[in-house]
Amino acid sequence: MDTLKSFWRLFAAFFKIGIMTFGGGYAMLPMLEREIVEKHGWTTREELLDYFAIGQCTPGIIAVNTATFIGYKLKKIPGGVVATVGVITPSVIIISVIAALLSGFGDNVWVTKAFVGIRVAVGALITSSVIKLVKSSVKNVLHILLAVAAFVVVAVFGQNPVWAVLAAAVFGLCVPACGTMTWKKTGQGKPDGTAGTEKEKSEEGQNDA
Repeated sequence: MDTLKSFWRLFAAFFKIGIMTFGGGYAMLPMLEREIVEKHGWTTREELLDYFAIGQCTPGIIAVNTATFIGYKLKKIPGGVVATVGVITPSVIIISVIAALLSGFGDNVWVTKAFVGIRVAVGALITSSVIKLVKSSVKNVLHILLAVAAFVVVAVFGQNPVWAVLAAAVFGLCVPACGTMTWKKTGQGKPDGTAGTEKEKSEEGQNDA
């Protein structure tokens, strides 16, 4: 019974994400963060960013790939299937209804106006999630340089994001310093200005002496 409940929660969470997502896979990120990270605690923001990066590099739709990865992490193959079915079911239902009832749906002036507003809202949601993910992932100067380089490659030169992700992965493997913290300490020893541990304070006192 508990197993069935857990599968139902997984399906319901991704069904909700699927039915509330407009604008493609990247627009799914805010809903994923709220449902999967904040509400259920099934993964962390850092892991979610990893799933998105992998989903970008693998064949298929990024939203479906991400749902499959998260479902597999939680319940292996059955979880991957349940999460995938959950996230695609709303689209299948809605598209089927529209195709059956409204042949001129795309040319409807009210629908066009509605999607103009939806796109603006989706852009704001994506921006909010990106800011949160940058704060949790970009932790030193090399990270900043890598993020800027990836942005320029994709946004300015129009290259496929897959190459930016793969290049960043190679960079992380080849440059050990990429995984170390380099922010200067502020306050009493922590990067965020909070007090350090007793051991850190003792060591600082010895150094001052």
